[in-house]
Amino acid sequence: MLKIIIAVLMVALVASLGSGFYFLMTDQGDKNSRRTFHSLGARLSLAIALICVIVYGVATGQLGHRNPWDAGPQAGQTE
Repeated sequence: MLKIIIAVLMVALVASLGSGFYFLMTDQGDKNSRRTFHSLGARLSLAIALICVIVYGVATGQLGHRNPWDAGPQAGQTE
């Protein structure tokens, strides 16, 4: 479930980036249009939400690395 939320947030970030680019190109020279600025705010909010979800996933152990080549710390090894 957590990985689906991360994927949705990433797709939303790309969509917000595209809409910001569109607004930037169509509103050139218009001093009263704030659509690009609002798109930036939405993208920043999505990025913060994505970081929070990833930190939550790592802190709870739902996200982590499970690489077959990395066995982790070995029992019985001392330095």
